[in-house]
Amino acid sequence: AIAGDYMSAASFLGISGLVFAAGFDGLIYSIGFLVGWPIILLLIAEPLRNLGRYTFSDVACFRLQQKPTRILAASGTLATVILYLIAQMVGSGKLIQVLFGLDYMVAVAIVGTLMMVYVTFGGMIATTWVQVIKAVLLLCGATLLAILVLLHFNFNVEALFDAAIAKHDQGIAIMAPGGLVSDPISAISLGLALMFGTAGLPHILMRFFTVPDAKQAHRSVFYATGFIGYFYILTFIIGFGAIAFLLGNPEYLNEAGGLIGGNNMAAVQLSSALGGDAMLGFISAVAFATILAVVSGLTLSGASAISHDLYGSVFRKGERDEKAEIRVSRIATIGLGILAIILGIVFEKQNVAFMVGLAFAIAASANFPILLLSMYWKKLTTRGAVIGGWLGLLTAVILVILGPIVWVDVFGNAEAVFPYKYPALFSMSVAFIGIWLFSVTDNS
Repeated sequence: AIAGDYMSAASFLGISGLVFAAGFDGLIYSIGFLVGWPIILLLIAEPLRNLGRYTFSDVACFRLQQKPTRILAASGTLATVILYLIAQMVGSGKLIQVLFGLDYMVAVAIVGTLMMVYVTFGGMIATTWVQVIKAVLLLCGATLLAILVLLHFNFNVEALFDAAIAKHDQGIAIMAPGGLVSDPISAISLGLALMFGTAGLPHILMRFFTVPDAKQAHRSVFYATGFIGYFYILTFIIGFGAIAFLLGNPEYLNEAGGLIGGNNMAAVQLSSALGGDAMLGFISAVAFATILAVVSGLTLSGASAISHDLYGSVFRKGERDEKAEIRVSRIATIGLGILAIILGIVFEKQNVAFMVGLAFAIAASANFPILLLSMYWKKLTTRGAVIGGWLGLLTAVILVILGPIVWVDVFGNAEAVFPYKYPALFSMSVAFIGIWLFSVTDNS
């Protein structure tokens, strides 16, 4: 289920789409996503499980004052969840649009409605089972696609790369870095976001509270890392396969020469090119199950932040009323679903792996520093955690809005106020320095 939660539509559709567009540089996402797991394995899995808590906020509040810490933790969770949700909604909207010829807005609305019904009535057990089934399907589907690609080249990877270089506009340049991330600050910033953001993702952290003991938590992360690493190798082969088979093939290109449905559809269109309608149907079903599963996991963690952390612990001041919490959780699920539909329509043109990169930047800035320091630094105080955490969260959100992706692509301004696409280097620094400074100077 952990591997299922992590191998999202953004990974399957987004990374293969990035490799299709930019070649080698798409790997920065694969590697960044994977490197976060040893950090979880070595630093976080065991102490998290030993605390025996329910959400990320419970862990943050274990040694700090409840109210201000919970409000901060819930805000960080919601900011991460909403950005992550946008990526999944865009992927699903495009997928249904390509498959059924439906209008994009209708497609996004259908997925949002399905997810709301699913999470409202199914809860954590349904979400876990769908993750398990989806992880198996996704690994089988991606393996089959990669094998079909390599079969055409007699399992000679060099021949695949040669074919891709021959087809791509940039030629040999697709085998070198620099296609996606052109300056060192952006590269470091993106790397930090992907590495440390993984350890701050609320829907991943939630999984550690569902195993019996710390040994099982360790074992789970170890196996999940293996599955995830294998899967990312496959996305790289699928991305280069898409270049080799789809570029120059008029059946899969629109009038402008771009891929039908956009680059996010590279894996889906490749399945059609290699295996006809049957393969297209299977891979589309896998991609759809992937989206629904990850969206439901995200919505569940967002709804629990609202019902358990904000409503149960802040508004009711810790007086537990399970029925009321479940009711609030269901209302929050519907609210998050409607918000996801609206934002999915607004961000239609974005690459889904990009959007996830931004969600990771917020998780790395707001959630990870507090999580790490609350476990390993005994001088951490509530004032330090709250002020530093808010500074990190607000810096990340403001820099995302002022950066090229939102300020230029969404709002349509000529140039961005903040020149870099990824804010993690700056917002993580602000968070750690803020937490340290306000803890050290706290005499309470």
